[in-house]
Amino acid sequence: MIRLVVLCVLLFQFGYSQSTDEEQLDKIYKTALTQGKSYDWLNYLSNQIGGRLSGSIQAQQAVDYTKQELDSLGLDRVWLQPVMVPKWVRGTPEFAYFETSPGVTTDVPIVALGGSVATPQKGIKAEVVEVQGVEELAKLGTEKIKGKIVFFNRPMDPAQINTFTAYSGCVDQRYAGAKEAVKYGALGVIVRSMNLRLDDYPHTGSMSYGDLPVSERIPAAAISTNSAELLSTALKLNPKIQFYFKQNCKQFDDVKSYNVIGEIKGSTHPDEIIVVGGHLDSWDLGDGSHDDGAGCVQSMEVLHLFKKLNYRPKRTIRVVLFMNEENGLRGGKEYAKVAKNNKEKHIFGLESDSGGFTPRGFSFDGPDAAFEKILGWKKLFEPYLVHMFEKGGSGADIGPLKNDAIMLAGLRPDSQRYFDYHHAENDTFEHVNKRELELGAASMAALVYLVDKYGVSAQ
Repeated sequence: MIRLVVLCVLLFQFGYSQSTDEEQLDKIYKTALTQGKSYDWLNYLSNQIGGRLSGSIQAQQAVDYTKQELDSLGLDRVWLQPVMVPKWVRGTPEFAYFETSPGVTTDVPIVALGGSVATPQKGIKAEVVEVQGVEELAKLGTEKIKGKIVFFNRPMDPAQINTFTAYSGCVDQRYAGAKEAVKYGALGVIVRSMNLRLDDYPHTGSMSYGDLPVSERIPAAAISTNSAELLSTALKLNPKIQFYFKQNCKQFDDVKSYNVIGEIKGSTHPDEIIVVGGHLDSWDLGDGSHDDGAGCVQSMEVLHLFKKLNYRPKRTIRVVLFMNEENGLRGGKEYAKVAKNNKEKHIFGLESDSGGFTPRGFSFDGPDAAFEKILGWKKLFEPYLVHMFEKGGSGADIGPLKNDAIMLAGLRPDSQRYFDYHHAENDTFEHVNKRELELGAASMAALVYLVDKYGVSAQ
């Protein structure tokens, strides 16, 4: 009998009390699916505010709205954390075509990449040189590139089951293509959209000129996957094709914005902070429902569920809606800087920034001993089919918090459809499934509950 009591105490202290935890997770999931607020919050963010590009009026409206909603939850504290962010404006819609012979043109869906300079007022028209990646530029050299438009046409690898791996394998041409092409005299660059599907939606995204002087920068834009296929075929038939594009974007001085933060103070270990969040900014083409309105409302829902269930956490649980993930990561960096200056002790960070699709599990970045402890909770998630627990990345916004002790994690939904919408005009509210969104929020709350109850320390 004594041994049994000791065993139960040890399980509670170092592992988990399975029956109690099963009941608590059941309550979390049922409450999220029947009384959750995430879908209504996303509806407002998407359809009443829309795309929330850093520095825009819509971004400020999103700050005001989410702070108001967090205030309404009765949290212990809600506040705004100032952060200076870049302000880039797309301007009037872009336009492009390619010309196979004088007067014979085919229009091409095109969008400027975030941070790009504008074309000259009359646009750019030149021959095209197609490459499969940045590394090909050096092989071609100035002789074959100077005075032309470089067309980066390396697709996402369809053989990769993890679509984020496929994305990582070709996104360098979008981010650094212009910076590298200008070295060889290119007039501009166009990039195949980061999308596994063939469609007519061009996908924007961030790009960088590095330390290149403004006077030497060349315009950069993305074309749709269908257009990339068509242009590539046309070039094989006629390498002398002329491509024309015009864009009117502009970079302004940095402006003040905010991270939106709310927390429930821990009852036993208030100095130990668990942070959960997503990024409030989005690109301006759609309304940012999947990237990352979904992650923001799911993170808010974690605190709403705890309040609804009258769960008082032992540790401080903090939601952070980060500003400027898309084109600068200023919000994540500022949050980590302030946390360090205030000597705050973050023990766990969880981010949702992979869309509002059906949750499959989590990836973890942190100490091996902490990961082994978390693996002990995996069985609790099996009834919800959210039991993919693996070592890997976490989230861009919580990344700056990384140190030797903290465990960072990312919600991992099914990724197969994510890049159909990522950074594109069709990233809109109607493409988010209410039930899938709520299941993701419940999964995040369940994991945060377990971390709060047992901690992540191996001791």
